[in-house]
Amino acid sequence: MSSFIRFFTSVKVAITLIIILTVASIIGTLIPQGRSHQEYWLHYGQLANLLEKLQLTRLYHSFWYLALLLLFSLNLIICTLVRLRPKLKRALRPFLDFKPNELVALRFHHQFNLSLPLTSAHQKAKEILKDHHYRFREKDDEKGVKIAARKRIFGIFGSDVVHLAILTILAGGLLSGLVSFRTDLALHPKQTVAVPQAGFSVRLDSFETEFYPNGQVKDWKSTLTIVEKDKEILTKTIEVNHPLNYQGFMFYQSAYGWDWDQASLQILIKQASGQAEEKVVKIKVGEKMALEDGVEIEALRFLPDFVLDENRQPSTRSLEPNNPAALVKVTRSGESLFSGWLFARFPDFSRLHPGSSSALTLELKGYSGSQYSVIHVSRDPGTWLIWVGCFLIMLGLGLAFYWPTYEIRIWLQEEAGKTTIVAGGLATKNRENFAQELETIISSLRKKK
Repeated sequence: MSSFIRFFTSVKVAITLIIILTVASIIGTLIPQGRSHQEYWLHYGQLANLLEKLQLTRLYHSFWYLALLLLFSLNLIICTLVRLRPKLKRALRPFLDFKPNELVALRFHHQFNLSLPLTSAHQKAKEILKDHHYRFREKDDEKGVKIAARKRIFGIFGSDVVHLAILTILAGGLLSGLVSFRTDLALHPKQTVAVPQAGFSVRLDSFETEFYPNGQVKDWKSTLTIVEKDKEILTKTIEVNHPLNYQGFMFYQSAYGWDWDQASLQILIKQASGQAEEKVVKIKVGEKMALEDGVEIEALRFLPDFVLDENRQPSTRSLEPNNPAALVKVTRSGESLFSGWLFARFPDFSRLHPGSSSALTLELKGYSGSQYSVIHVSRDPGTWLIWVGCFLIMLGLGLAFYWPTYEIRIWLQEEAGKTTIVAGGLATKNRENFAQELETIISSLRKKK
């Protein structure tokens, strides 16, 4: 048992665990966590298999990382408990069994004679200690009087409070890792969806995107309403860094986008000869529309940012309409008149398309998609523990560095109408200030009045 305690109270063990946890956390920051195997394979190649076997792709949920946290927690708990007992004894029961030679051996000490009887010297010493905000206990015996005076005694518990704070933060992080919940909701205006793992729903009343003069996004604003049992509970406009909090669920403005799968298109159709009148057709993606003379037009697909991927297949680089294109097919009585891509920014491309007919000319004149807001929803029951831990760290550091404990021990003995006084002092921090204060107390005690 003693070897177990010695191991877990070792400073070397604590430092080693801290270094390993720090290095592991840095690796977990550099490697994206919780992604798919395909994404890791794309970024790391064959190294992806090794990363997954070592659980580096889900580091903070891995067995070995949690085991390190457990060992570190045991180190803190045992170290704190071993040192806490003597500190409590020191705080609750001041040491009064000291001898004059022990006081002289202290770094800060004074020894002198006072031309006062013991009773008067004793009373004067207590009054001076009270004036300097010391609390004291005393003990009489046949050899004299002993006084043990202290102030800011709770400063000795600063390191223990810091240890408790770290354990609280670790507990909060573990709780968050095990039971926290995060998801993204894509909401269209006036749409209501049930919040997963919650007994209520959220409705997007409106969504607004603000832009800078150069066209970059300045801010997103979503007005959300919490609906519980068909009753509106709360309405708030959220934006980046200004979330909505309800029953422990946080709603953050995350992003925005367009629903291009059901985009509305405006297509200009005209005869290649230019003899017929031009006509603009409004059609949605996936729809087929009948025109005059048995002509039918069908919008097959829309890509907001057209590009050919590595397999030479049409794809989109982003959801931004940087290079909008629509795949359109026109037939008459089953005969193909036009089949190909229309580019809004390159209207002449369709005329050069190998699958097009010389009888028709088509242009993509307009496009629109319903905009939606991406709301990030999270519930993290460990957050309050982490905040409590942060508060305790500040409290512990404040006690350790700015609330040093001062102790003064005084021994008084009467001889021939005079009193011999031996005083010694201890300080955990700010020893120079303590030495000056002790000197002031002794100078006041030396005065005849």
